[in-house]
Amino acid sequence: MPATPLLDLPSLQTMLTELVAPWVTQLNLRVLAASPGEVTLALPIVPLQVHVGGVLCGQAVMSAADTAMILAIASQLGGFQPMTTVQLQTSFLRPIPGSRTEPAGDAQVLGRVLRLGKNLVFGEIEVFDASGRLAAHATTTYALL
Repeated sequence: MPATPLLDLPSLQTMLTELVAPWVTQLNLRVLAASPGEVTLALPIVPLQVHVGGVLCGQAVMSAADTAMILAIASQLGGFQPMTTVQLQTSFLRPIPGSRTEPAGDAQVLGRVLRLGKNLVFGEIEVFDASGRLAAHATTTYALL
């Protein structure tokens, strides 16, 4: 069986900006690393995404997690294929500190394909705070269309 061609980081970054909803592009996610079935994104911790409690809001974390998996699946497939999220189960393990007045570094979001089937893809996502501590863990299922 031939090896899956690896999408390079610029191709994944372009895919990120062209495929997601316009409001997701406002998260300013950056592709940091990739291998077939695995992608790491940087999620800037900026005032716009920090709620009154001084932590990164869960909606930003879950959006970044979902987006990381889209790219991880594309990297496994060797390119984008239409898909939809069937399930995204997220456990928040610790808050990701932020500031409502200035940027507070980047969280890292690691999306990993666990099993690529004919119609369904199973994966997991780990989200780390700016100090590198595990802050959230998610499992997910996608349907390939």
